[in-house]
Amino acid sequence: MNPEFDDIQGIVRFGYKHHVEACFLLLQVHDAPAARAWLATAPVTSAATADPPPATVLQLALTSEGLRALGVAEDTVAGFSSEFIGGMGTDASRARRLGDVGANAPSQWQWGTGAHIPHVLLMLYALPGQLAAWQAQIEADYAVGFALLTRLPCADLGEAEPFGFKDGISQPTLDWDRTRPAVDAEHATYSNLSCLGETLLGYPNEYGGYTDRPLLPPHGALPHAEETPDRADLGRNGSYLVLRQLEQDVQGFWHWLDGVAEQHTATRETLAATLVGRKLDGRPLADAPPGDPNGFTYAADPRGTRCPLGAHVRRANPRTADLPPGEPGFIGWLTRTLGFDAPALAQDRVASTRFHRLLRRGREYRGTDTGLYFVCLGANIARQFEFVQAAWLNAPQFAGLHGETDPLVGIREPAQDDFSIPQPSGPDQRLSGLPQFVTVRGGAYFFLPGIRALRYLGTA
Repeated sequence: MNPEFDDIQGIVRFGYKHHVEACFLLLQVHDAPAARAWLATAPVTSAATADPPPATVLQLALTSEGLRALGVAEDTVAGFSSEFIGGMGTDASRARRLGDVGANAPSQWQWGTGAHIPHVLLMLYALPGQLAAWQAQIEADYAVGFALLTRLPCADLGEAEPFGFKDGISQPTLDWDRTRPAVDAEHATYSNLSCLGETLLGYPNEYGGYTDRPLLPPHGALPHAEETPDRADLGRNGSYLVLRQLEQDVQGFWHWLDGVAEQHTATRETLAATLVGRKLDGRPLADAPPGDPNGFTYAADPRGTRCPLGAHVRRANPRTADLPPGEPGFIGWLTRTLGFDAPALAQDRVASTRFHRLLRRGREYRGTDTGLYFVCLGANIARQFEFVQAAWLNAPQFAGLHGETDPLVGIREPAQDDFSIPQPSGPDQRLSGLPQFVTVRGGAYFFLPGIRALRYLGTA
């Protein structure tokens, strides 16, 4: 069955890069019947709208608290993932895994905990000059059922994130045509093509299975479940959306690099690229084909002498396959699988990337503070966002390292504030005392429903 673009919210398919004006609104339900009535007719833009781009776009997502506030039955809410139900900022063990400790602790957040947990997220995008009137109209319309918790205005920094690096380069390519076999089979090479079920609920994922979501008695407003046609699928064409407000200490980042550059006789731009894994213009430190800044793996750089093992982009997307690189053919496969290939075994420290891909849709902000509204989509919060955050970005032992976390977004704790730069010969160059450059100011887990599911939630 082909994707139903008219039932998928547009943010899944489009980044809306031409819509340079944007604002995110966090709402709470104050009148459930009126709120449901507004949801039933909210002008949400579907993925079917492509060319020409619409002047304005509205996307809508709900937290588990929001579903309950709307009156959704508890047994229906229970069909969603435990991570979504529990929320991002309500559990101490989850906070520890995500690195939400110290300055990042939920107790320090501006929104996302206690009385400041949002029920609904509205994402407004507009072409130049179109946002103000559109936002005023939306705010007037939803006021019958919702109260505004906070506004998160976005800024247009061009193609760069606040530290100055070209951003949004590395994204999974969704298999909209469903040509990639969705079966539990070993993949010997890295591919950027990702099964739809890794992002959208109701489609098979890289394991060949369907992610759990609420399946209900048949209902005319909802699509049928693909694997269970006698059930209505509340999740189909929807996704989980992670939103985190990340404040970036831009001045502190470059000031620290200035000091380190003087000590190591290198330019600050060179050191910054080493931390990030890409140059300011987006070119990767690893070898990539000309004109394709995303067409590479790290197979030819096992020690990280071109791109350090702990560089931000290498941690966030290690570009690994199910097996480490090695000789082709059955004998090569058997040797690597049984652990007899020592070089391959040394590289077999990082999980296969295809099970942990994230579709990113973040926006920058600038004002009293500067930073990024990190937004990602995925069908499995634990296996995708939480795994990347805990096992790759904040893991001191990532890829065999010791005492290091991600140099940009990692937490800084005693004996975990170093960064090693492998050298072609001799010991690694080691930078010590990295400050914390990014601080979490808020966050939440949302369900981004398909449009039919949204209408159902508004009328059920």
